Amino acid sequence: MAVNKSENTIMPNLAYERELNRWRNVLKIFTEPEPKMGHTPRVEVWRKNKSVLWHYPAKQRKFEIPLFFVYSLFNKPYILDVSPKTSVIEGLTNLGYEVYLLDWGTPGYEDKKIGLDTYIDKYLRTAVKRAIRHSGAEEITLVGYCLGGTIASIYASVADEPIKNLIVATVPIDFSAFIGPDKWAEGMRNGDLNIEHFIDVYGNIPPKFVEGMFRAIGAPIYFTNYTMLLHRAHDHRYVDKWRRMNKWTLDQVPFAGEAYRQLSTDLFKDNKLVKGEIVIGNKQADLKNIKANLFVISGSRDNLILEEQSKPIMDLVSSEDKTYIVVETGHVGLALSGLFAKIVDQWAASRSEPLN
Repeated sequence: MAVNKSENTIMPNLAYERELNRWRNVLKIFTEPEPKMGHTPRVEVWRKNKSVLWHYPAKQRKFEIPLFFVYSLFNKPYILDVSPKTSVIEGLTNLGYEVYLLDWGTPGYEDKKIGLDTYIDKYLRTAVKRAIRHSGAEEITLVGYCLGGTIASIYASVADEPIKNLIVATVPIDFSAFIGPDKWAEGMRNGDLNIEHFIDVYGNIPPKFVEGMFRAIGAPIYFTNYTMLLHRAHDHRYVDKWRRMNKWTLDQVPFAGEAYRQLSTDLFKDNKLVKGEIVIGNKQADLKNIKANLFVISGSRDNLILEEQSKPIMDLVSSEDKTYIVVETGHVGLALSGLFAKIVDQWAASRSEPLN
């Protein structure tokens, strides 16, 4: 009597090649050099202390008005040029824009007294002037991402420089809404969470504390990327993107002590930005002073900045031309996917004086 043997009933049919790829890629993460960041050709235009103004020339210039990027003080800005084909900056230069980026650099202990007012009035203002002169343009488009959008908005409200367009993405403006442990928000607003002594001791906020803060705010979402890595480790493209994202996430910079003091007190605690009570260079930073064309972008899956934190700027500015959109993406995904370049171009192209 013949006996039929079905190996499938004894052992499940495994996709061996897929599993081999999975574990090869996991091993690669721990053994190979970190991926290279920053691919778009650039030249240094100006430098002050640790900060550098970079110019990324257009592949073929199609617009008179250049884009000037302002990034957060918490992270390094190479997320905007993280990989070929998905780079925000590369995408915009390919589309014909002259792009400038102010890299704040890495503060040292000697920079502990640098405050938001100094960053904005001495660094950002001067860099914008240099970019305008370097580009030969008469106006500029300011593009702020995350806290960089907050800084760009504050600057735009006190600027004498000709800012035609203001673009802000995933931007905190109204700090009455807060993502993070409720006790943090309560302690900060009641004055129970006092960072004065901490700053006096450390000078600057150390990178590990910055990383820990974002881990706490983003938990448990912050940790799901490791689960997703194991689940999709067979996918070479996903692993490459994961490695770049992971490198950037862990590559925090110190936060200048005085700037963090102002951030936690004037913005987080007292919400002075929406009240028009911040003073920069002896000028009141009232958002109603902004008359530039305004474009605001929020992410529907943003786990760091709520839509309620961004949208209030629409009612606070005096701009006649203003647009607000919500994109199906997360806080970093907007930049990591390269989607941001396409969205900026769709809005900015008609407002950037196209060249004939």
